[in-house]
Amino acid sequence: MAEEKKQSYRLRLWLWRSLGIILIIVFFTTRYMLRERLEVRVAPVGHEVLKNTISTNGRVEPETNNQFYSPIATTVKAIYVQPGDKVKAGKVLMVLDDVDARAREATAESGVKAAQAALYAATHNGTQEQNQMSAGDIARAQLERDQAQHDLDALTKLNSTGAASASEVSAARERVQTAEASLHASQQSASNRYSPQEVARAQAAVADAEASLAAARKVVAQTVIRANVTGTVYSVDVTRTEFAEQGKLLLQLADLSRERVRAYFDEPDIGRLESGQKIIIKWDAKPGQEWHGHIVLTPITVVTYGTRNVGEVLVAIDDADGGLLPDINVNVTVTTSSEPNALSIPREALLSQNGQPYVFKVVGNKLVRTPVVTGIVNLTRVAILSGLVDGDEVATGTTNGQPLQEGVAIKVAP
Repeated sequence: MAEEKKQSYRLRLWLWRSLGIILIIVFFTTRYMLRERLEVRVAPVGHEVLKNTISTNGRVEPETNNQFYSPIATTVKAIYVQPGDKVKAGKVLMVLDDVDARAREATAESGVKAAQAALYAATHNGTQEQNQMSAGDIARAQLERDQAQHDLDALTKLNSTGAASASEVSAARERVQTAEASLHASQQSASNRYSPQEVARAQAAVADAEASLAAARKVVAQTVIRANVTGTVYSVDVTRTEFAEQGKLLLQLADLSRERVRAYFDEPDIGRLESGQKIIIKWDAKPGQEWHGHIVLTPITVVTYGTRNVGEVLVAIDDADGGLLPDINVNVTVTTSSEPNALSIPREALLSQNGQPYVFKVVGNKLVRTPVVTGIVNLTRVAILSGLVDGDEVATGTTNGQPLQEGVAIKVAP
């Protein structure tokens, strides 16, 4: 009996020890498995259209903007249009008070006539009054010369008979010479009153007066504001009876089917821009609608725009329909590169060490570090040129924030 009790005791002891060992093994195995099986998020590797884009803001402007300014300081007499009106070339849009402009025109006309009269005098040896006076002077000088010659002839005869002295004859001859000199001077004055320089000055005065008259007439014409092209009035900056100083903007007119966008790209992005790149344009006032265009002029300099250093890019709108108003702010997205059938992964799955890109590929229930060669990269996706194939899965991160490690057992997060 004692021996049987001992054997029974030994058996129970062995069973308890075995059970304890099994529990310990189960405990540590479970603990190990729970500790090492990371819950990770995974993503499939697949083909898709991959685009690299840059988004920024811009402002719509007409390709050709027609702005009308007040030619003088005056008041607005009448306005015949309002913003949004479509007008044909030649239509009267606005009329300004032209009283002062017409007064200046009359003054300019008077100046032209005065200058023309002065030029006529310069090219015809004086005015009519001056020519009449010259004719009288010449006639008097001829009479004086003839009388002096008559006296000289008479004294010469008397001198031959001894009735007149030689000194009297000499004095008479001097009077004849003086009379002839006076006649010659009067004739010269009548035929050459103005020098070539004086004639040229008179001609210049006429040209200047005519230019002033043309300018005055142009101002008068500009007081009637007419549409110079067929288009849409999109801005009226004055009201009727309002005083407009010279140079004030009155209204703006443009063909809204020919618009463009001036987009502002940050300096680091300028190097990725090229003429011809496709553009998508959106306006917050019309959600769900978009317009399309392309770059026609890349930046030639960097300017300050608010707190940003930007390059100005001109974008042609390919499907302009008049729905975009001038001077509105729009959102612009340019596609700098595109791959229509790129093998890609989420950007957060791509890692790098010493400049070498790699991913953690899911193989069974473990992670395998796999080097890759990348292509196009955008904000969310990365093109894979080699290292992965369609249908592979890559880890994008863990659910508990632990780092990904090669060879670690994992379970996929739901």
